[in-house]
Amino acid sequence: MGKTVAQKIFDAHLRDEPFPGTKVLSLDMVFCHEITTPIAIDDLVRLGKDRVFDPNKIKAVIDHVTPAKDSKTAQQGKVLRDWARRHNIKDFFDIGRNGVCHAIFPEKGFVRPGYTIIMGDSHTCTHGAFGAFAAGVGTTDLEVGILKGVCAFRQPKTLRINVNGTLPKGVYAKDVILHIIGTISVNGATDMVIEFGGNVVENLSMESRMTLCNMAIEAGGTSGICAPDMTTVEYLWPFIKDDYPSKEAALEDYKQWQPDADAEYERVLEIDASSLEPMCTYGYKPDCVKPVSQMTDSKIDQVYIGSCTNGRIEDLREAAAVLKGKTIADSVRGILSPATPDIFKQANHEGLIDIFLEAGFCVTNPTCGACLGMSNGVLAEGEACASTTNRNFNGRMGKGGMVHLMSPAAAAAAAITGHITDPRKYL
Repeated sequence: MGKTVAQKIFDAHLRDEPFPGTKVLSLDMVFCHEITTPIAIDDLVRLGKDRVFDPNKIKAVIDHVTPAKDSKTAQQGKVLRDWARRHNIKDFFDIGRNGVCHAIFPEKGFVRPGYTIIMGDSHTCTHGAFGAFAAGVGTTDLEVGILKGVCAFRQPKTLRINVNGTLPKGVYAKDVILHIIGTISVNGATDMVIEFGGNVVENLSMESRMTLCNMAIEAGGTSGICAPDMTTVEYLWPFIKDDYPSKEAALEDYKQWQPDADAEYERVLEIDASSLEPMCTYGYKPDCVKPVSQMTDSKIDQVYIGSCTNGRIEDLREAAAVLKGKTIADSVRGILSPATPDIFKQANHEGLIDIFLEAGFCVTNPTCGACLGMSNGVLAEGEACASTTNRNFNGRMGKGGMVHLMSPAAAAAAAITGHITDPRKYL
């Protein structure tokens, strides 16, 4: 019997099996940010175990509230900063060099096919786009990972989702994953890995694959995974070019992390991308999904473009293509947060920042702040936001606020009209 990508990674990293079905895996990377990691740090200090298993395999960033908005968030940053210095963690991205964790860590080449990665953040599943097993964990697992470089998981089942056909104009990876979540529900992949495949996924950029995998958790998935291919190699080449004589050699090595043709899946779902249209959410769960064309009466007060889901350069290009030469509605606050300093610089170089500013957007530094209602775009009670983020829970972006999840193009279109709008009219 063949194996899925997740099964191959588990087999290669198995350290112990203390109970049937419970696998202790060695970790290739432990990612950290200032919201969840300080709790683990303080507990390790209290237990007299203030150590790290390998400072070169720990990457840390201040990204959720940056710069700090008050004394509490300043203290969270200080705990992480002091810990990184204490343990000589060189890859620590402080204010000015920092970006959204699930954007800056791949951008720096820290994610490779076949890796095992944990972080105290549910959207760690993003990194599965590279053919890695990446999962969000709780404080105890994070502590063990920092201290010992291992983490225990139940052997996951795999849901295979094949996306075939041709993406229509105005339909993007965000629309695909919203459609999938709406189809299988927020519990549809609980305790499973979602393995994405099909010709549409194969033709997606790494940025779009990260969008897909980022929202696997919103369907209950432990991780999302795309098999590595030449697109993966091209993205990673600046970081791996000294490890392989050619890109073809790198691809040949990475093929070990592709699924076997006879791999067995818990379930296989077929999606015809050719029939999709722009999608958005309408309630307080990510599976409350409708076509944008059925939501055009919904007024919005704010548009937010950014986050670990859609704050990358292709997302900014997508939104700017809609906004160019236009002005946002007087009733709308438009906020753009490029996900990393390099994305910000590239967008500035391409003239995209000017397009956003001329349209009436506020452009902020890279931050997660608005997505979880902490800073840089919090909603007031009764307000609605057209957002490129990943969660629309009640109060997610502010107490009493409503979040409509959608693609950057759809968010940009909503900014122009002041209500949810089909972006295809501007493309």
